[in-house]
Amino acid sequence: MLDEVTPLILTYNEAANIDRTLQHLSWAKKIVVIDSYSTDETLEILNSYLRVQLMQRKFDTHATQWNYGLEQVTSAWVLSLDADYIITDELTAEIASLPADGDIDGYFAFFKYCVFGKPLRGTILPPRQVIFRQEKAIYIDDGHTQLLKINGKSGMLSSYIHHDDRKPLSRWLWSQDRYMVIEAKKILETANSELSLGDRIRKQKVLAPFIVLFYCLIVKGGIFDGWHGWYYALQRILAEILLAIHLIEAEKLKP
Repeated sequence: MLDEVTPLILTYNEAANIDRTLQHLSWAKKIVVIDSYSTDETLEILNSYLRVQLMQRKFDTHATQWNYGLEQVTSAWVLSLDADYIITDELTAEIASLPADGDIDGYFAFFKYCVFGKPLRGTILPPRQVIFRQEKAIYIDDGHTQLLKINGKSGMLSSYIHHDDRKPLSRWLWSQDRYMVIEAKKILETANSELSLGDRIRKQKVLAPFIVLFYCLIVKGGIFDGWHGWYYALQRILAEILLAIHLIEAEKLKP
């Protein structure tokens, strides 16, 4: 199966992460990377890997960027990764054991969120469909991120991906502020009946940060991870506060 899989990665100023991600893809014959004109050392790192096929495209939306990447893949299967996703040895072995010609067209994977390299007990990250047949897939925009639509059957992997972002807090804040502008627009322009329970709670602005704190520390056991768990919980609270501020701003500035 590994011979049939091409990793696909999007990058923009990922010098803090991309080398570790690529090191865990030593099995791949080719790795397709779509870069949004990075200005740090990302390109230098990518060019040091002979198996990397690097292309640059100006970023517009996540879905169009991912779909452009899919068009560059020539293998039957795609492994779609963010630049801070680490494929564990256990997951590599599980992918290798999958039938390339079976009746499943895509597989979801669970995540372990890492803080300063330490995997936490739990995360609010949902499973993501990361490996799939190239010809059966298309991405669509969904708020600040994207959804993958598979025309076929899906399965679930048992091994984990490590989400291990080592970029500085200032970059995280910059990204979250941009994301929450888009997320607020999606929430306000979608009928309540079509919003998920989580987004209906977020639309109320006040409740979500407190619910996220309880969920991260108590339900997911983050309190037992010490300051690593608190760091993650505080990040998620801050993200929800940013969203609430953008929701208020959008409502008050609405004509």
